Amino acid sequence: MLNHIWLALIVIGILTAAGRDIYDVSQNTYGNGVPWMVQIESPGSLDTYGKAIDATVRIPRRQVLAHFPDYSGEADVLIPARVTLSHAGDGVAVLDVTGDVPEKFRVMAAALGGERTLTARLRQSADVWKAEIDPVSLVYLKKVTNAAFDIAGVAVQIAIGLIGIMALWLGVMKVAEKAGLITHLARFVRPITVRLFPDIPADHPAVGSMIMNISANMLGLGNAATPFGLKAMEELDELNTKKGVATDSMVTFLALNTSCITLIPATAIAVRAAAGSSDPAIIIGTSFLASLTATIFAVTISKLLARVKMFRWDRSEAE
Repeated sequence: MLNHIWLALIVIGILTAAGRDIYDVSQNTYGNGVPWMVQIESPGSLDTYGKAIDATVRIPRRQVLAHFPDYSGEADVLIPARVTLSHAGDGVAVLDVTGDVPEKFRVMAAALGGERTLTARLRQSADVWKAEIDPVSLVYLKKVTNAAFDIAGVAVQIAIGLIGIMALWLGVMKVAEKAGLITHLARFVRPITVRLFPDIPADHPAVGSMIMNISANMLGLGNAATPFGLKAMEELDELNTKKGVATDSMVTFLALNTSCITLIPATAIAVRAAAGSSDPAIIIGTSFLASLTATIFAVTISKLLARVKMFRWDRSEAE
């Protein structure tokens, strides 16, 4: 089900981006094919042909409105640029769009592959210059694609950073299991399990699997807890006389598993460390308090709902 949800979200994102791009093309949002009538201003001479000079490209307000009708500025747009002119009356201007310019210029620059610059071809016409910019299209689809690649790279970096700490704690869990620590722990917490799961025999294998799951969750090892949780559910289902309907113990265990008290949020600490946090373990105290509150609330609600007829697992129907 979760895979289907993710697939649906991806498809919706792609279709939404494609729809925005189609709308922009139909409305010619970025003024494709329409030259800009601009003025080039420089403190020095513009007759320095073949060399790049610092200049300012002035775009009259009426020109901006002709391309971007939603422009709200009250003055001409001034863009710093590096301009290279030729004897033939043409040239190239590399516009710096990081300053106080309409946002669409930055969008165009990103869509055309420039991080902070936008390149325009110049041709002189009377006392003004015609500036032509390459057509801009598929802006949002490119954003979706670039974001997908960026996030994929981040996911790989985080996953590599998790390998060490996950291997450590998974090894600790395996050693504890082989050494019989889990059996001793099961005996130690027997007074608690008897009250939480009164319909499960104290020596049933499900108790050990649940303790392994809870122990892994207490260490913040969600990946390690998952197989133990599945095994516990399978073993609890063996005691279920009404297949296909969750028993009270199953519901309580699921609530406990979902909101389990976290003593050491190992995975979260590893993620913070991989992301460059200066103090990745600072979340231990707040995580403990938050998870403790969540556990008390979840278990209390599961026990209360078990008393409500609408939610109660009716044993009489199973007989």
